Amino acid sequence: MEHAPVWLINSFIYLSAAVIAVPLSKAVGLGSIIGYLAAGIAIGPWGLGLVTNVEDILHFAEFGVVLMLFLVGLELEPKRLWSLRHPIFGWGSAQVLGCALVLTAAAMAFGVSWRVALVAGLGLALSSTAIALQVMGERNLLPTSSGQASFSILLFQDVAAIPILALLPILGVISAEKEALAPVNHALEALKIIAVIAGIILGGRLLLRPLFRWIARSNTPEIFTAASLLLVVGIAGLMQLVGLSMALGAFLAGVLLAESEYRRELETDIEPFKGLLLGLFFIAVGMSIDFGVL
Repeated sequence: MEHAPVWLINSFIYLSAAVIAVPLSKAVGLGSIIGYLAAGIAIGPWGLGLVTNVEDILHFAEFGVVLMLFLVGLELEPKRLWSLRHPIFGWGSAQVLGCALVLTAAAMAFGVSWRVALVAGLGLALSSTAIALQVMGERNLLPTSSGQASFSILLFQDVAAIPILALLPILGVISAEKEALAPVNHALEALKIIAVIAGIILGGRLLLRPLFRWIARSNTPEIFTAASLLLVVGIAGLMQLVGLSMALGAFLAGVLLAESEYRRELETDIEPFKGLLLGLFFIAVGMSIDFGVL
């Protein structure tokens, strides 16, 4: 008698855990995210130990967050995004800098060195975009003024993560040779990032819409779905290549297609993949919680 393949067994475990935990969590008013996290804890190394390859699953499931940001971008036309520039840089910078300063000062008051305190403060000032957007979506808060302000702050945090990561090597102990080359390396990285973003914007304006029109004329729905996923995967890969957030690149692609006549069709095609992968992402986060460290 042949044994079932590992991927089939794991799929059965993930789906079973989600089908049991999420409805129970929703029934007691805790929301779907708590249900997914509880499911991950239950089947993970600190629970029943049914799944052990947590990191592999987490990396794969992160694509759910990428798809979610792409769909959010589809809802924001460039004019509307431009109108949010003041909340993004106003509320966003106030939240990140304010929280970072308070947390850094608190850590230094307990005798932590200023470098370690600053890194901890900056890290803890950032939020989980995936969790926050999922909760606001479930409660229909995104269209409200408070939801837009919260989204603006989350978007600023995604952008702020780039200079924060660039700051870490400067705060660390580096050799004199590396210190001398640091400005040159940072300048080259900045040019690479600008070139990739400019390429995505120009390509989105000039190529994406004619490409989707050409694919739509083939009257093959599965190819249109494949093209939608290919677009998100390609842009996410480009952003990852230059050290930027994949989710940020997907969001940018969504904004570029927000005025396209195929916006609703893109949303319909990608929504099921987003929902399943995002649920798997939260399950993987639950599995990766190290209760030994806690």
